[in-house]
Amino acid sequence: MKGLMMEYDLTIPAILRRAESLFADKSIVSRLPDRSLHRYTYADLGRRARSLAVALKDLGVQPGDRVATLAWNHHQHLEAYFGVPLLGAVVHTLNIRLSGEDLAYIVANAGDKVLLVDETLLPVIEKFRANVSLERIVVMSSTARPREGMLDYETLMASSDASRFEPREPKENDAAAMCYSSGTTGRPKGVLYSHRAIALHSMASAMADTLAISEGDVVLPVVPMFHVNAWGLPYTCALVGAAQVLPGPYLDGESLLDLFARERVTFTAGVPTIWFGILAALDKAPDRWALRPGMRMVVGGSAAPRSLIERFDKHGLRVLHAWGMTETTPLGSVAFVRSSLVGASEDEVYTVRAKQGLPVAFVEVRARGENGLVPHDGVAMGELEVRGPWVAGSYFSAPDDQGRFTDDGWFKTGDIVSIDPLGYIEIKDRSKDLIKSGGEWISSVALENALMGHPAVAEAAVIAVPHPKWQERPLAVVMLREGQKATEEELLEFLRPSVARFWVPDAVVFTDAIPRNATGKFLKSALRDRYREHVPTRI
Repeated sequence: MKGLMMEYDLTIPAILRRAESLFADKSIVSRLPDRSLHRYTYADLGRRARSLAVALKDLGVQPGDRVATLAWNHHQHLEAYFGVPLLGAVVHTLNIRLSGEDLAYIVANAGDKVLLVDETLLPVIEKFRANVSLERIVVMSSTARPREGMLDYETLMASSDASRFEPREPKENDAAAMCYSSGTTGRPKGVLYSHRAIALHSMASAMADTLAISEGDVVLPVVPMFHVNAWGLPYTCALVGAAQVLPGPYLDGESLLDLFARERVTFTAGVPTIWFGILAALDKAPDRWALRPGMRMVVGGSAAPRSLIERFDKHGLRVLHAWGMTETTPLGSVAFVRSSLVGASEDEVYTVRAKQGLPVAFVEVRARGENGLVPHDGVAMGELEVRGPWVAGSYFSAPDDQGRFTDDGWFKTGDIVSIDPLGYIEIKDRSKDLIKSGGEWISSVALENALMGHPAVAEAAVIAVPHPKWQERPLAVVMLREGQKATEEELLEFLRPSVARFWVPDAVVFTDAIPRNATGKFLKSALRDRYREHVPTRI
């Protein structure tokens, strides 16, 4: 129709062209396995991404083929983020923390043609290499060292002149990237991300009331690049021209704080586990690191307790709560404070900041209970359903979508939430982790966050255990902070003022570590198996 806009595909090559033309001199810093820092620019990234595209084409990779990565956060992995889609192929990030069995299943299910692997992660591929059919394995390292049956990344790059790159503009609905779920229920499931989904997700992430990433930021994604594309941050940074700092394999509190201070980081993102480690280091030596005041710290992956937000505020660092999933590319909501809350009490503001936030632009949400959609009153609970331009419509090569996609185009997340009158989402639990006691629902997440508000508690997981009278009762599994002490009765007494009487766990068991899945979330299935025979004593 005449008068409409010209056709322009939203693609990853377009993002890279913008980064090269406008922000060529902006820095990309990587921490290498020997702890040294590698530095280069967006101009270097563009040149090497084209070299990688040439190299992969020479290896026989065709548009639509999947190229897997098994790597930490560093510049070579970033080159794959752009070089693979430049060729029209799909970059498929593998989670290094999955079992060999799961990795073998995923590589076979995805039909990966080539694998790019970190030298330090070669032992991981030995767990599944014999069970998959990869055409080529390319080892990413800082020194060219030939290995039998494998190619060296830098040698390959040196022989692949970027000037030989033949531009191929993909269509925006072509697949560009791929991730698999962590497989906590059944086999891991693949999600394909189109160029359009990634481009729109990047623009939305940069919006002022989303993550507000801009050209002046220095961004360090602690969240691994193998976990939902580091929450899309590498693409958002390239789009707006923000400097990037990639931490490599060193994710302990002191190593991260050193990078935050050394590179003057303004924005970072990760799961609660990481932030608890950073808090422990900060509490030990609060004046050791000269951090940027007001550094923004996005927390996602699992609900963060209000106490975490309050403790970082005392250090002059601002936590921003967000929610998302593999199936949502991943950003779905962000807990920014609406203008109508200006002047509200400190307690009201913290309550809002501890929620999962407002849906980001173009993401629509609703919650469905047993009797249909629930009202947005902040009380009624239902399963969160979402739809939007970067929300999956189906799984890759999955014969059974397990009823996760509705007939009218919504994705059923499995998260049980309430939505308040202002639109803030609050996750009450995963549907499989809710505790039903005497016909009433108890939120394990709310109990965990309350327990982690106790000064002696480092981590807490709450699970359901069978009860002969009430069907299920909550059991708290607690790990204390180093050097701290607390008794069962002390922790239960701490809970009583803040939760209903029947919510108070029947018992507290103490542990040295709480098991986690491949994405850092509590592995409650393992805890339920471990404590299945635990005999409740209260109520």
